[in-house]
Amino acid sequence: MINKTQILHIEKTQQWYLIDAKNHRVGRIATEIANILRGKRQVSFHPSQSTANHVIIINAQEIKVSGNKSEQKLYYKHSGRPGSLKIERFENLQQRLPHKIIENAVKGMLPKGPLGRQIFKNLKVYAGEQHPHTAQQPINIEL
Repeated sequence: MINKTQILHIEKTQQWYLIDAKNHRVGRIATEIANILRGKRQVSFHPSQSTANHVIIINAQEIKVSGNKSEQKLYYKHSGRPGSLKIERFENLQQRLPHKIIENAVKGMLPKGPLGRQIFKNLKVYAGEQHPHTAQQPINIEL
């Protein structure tokens, strides 16, 4: 008798989730978002497969950090050209591009490579209350 691995082929349906980031910590909310995007809450989870889960984050402008991170945490970006390294503090980035904070945190928690890039496309982050995805009827998640 030969042992063969059975792979479940379950039909994937798109699930949309809505999370309000108001007064939540960056790292705590980012781990929950990454787990939902990867499908770790589902029975049919497999690390090499992408799920059809989409996550909408609202109120990214009002996300919090603990301690002195608002003055000390730095974000780096580089265009690839010599001398083009830019450094920005958390508080400045939060005023300028608040969605980048959550996107950077979640992107670091996803797998590196083509699968992680594909999963990351299912994340939608908005600075305010409004989002254009009401037609998808997202499920509201309280964290």
